[in-house]
Amino acid sequence: MGKALIVYATRAGETRKIGELIAEGLRFSAIDVQLKSAKDIKKKEDLAGFDAFVFGSATYHGEMMESMKTLLFLAENAGLENKIGGSFGAFGWSGEAPDRIYDTMKNIFQMNMAGTALRLKSSTLGGGLKMAQDYGREIAKKMEP
Repeated sequence: MGKALIVYATRAGETRKIGELIAEGLRFSAIDVQLKSAKDIKKKEDLAGFDAFVFGSATYHGEMMESMKTLLFLAENAGLENKIGGSFGAFGWSGEAPDRIYDTMKNIFQMNMAGTALRLKSSTLGGGLKMAQDYGREIAKKMEP
């Protein structure tokens, strides 16, 4: 069984809810999942022992949350090359954060990324629940041998 870590930075709780739904999708595929706030990751060793990483942040004033920026700087030296990756986030207007996280994971960390970043206004609007669970399943599929 593979292990996945979902790390989120949220402002109003919606990005955390999306992360929980992605975790459900991973668990449907028998993946062991840990869900943590970006504020709880203090050192690169906190990222050790996982096969897949899914990072998410709300977009606030066109930017990702500061705690996600801090996590990405920490993760740059955590040896994530060729690991499975994905990104997600909630947004009100613009939604740049998940795409910026995705690009960092793909181009800087050299990770094996899921198709695209998951951008949702809400976990409950417009099929968000299914889209988030399906994103988890997509990441789980990439984890298959």
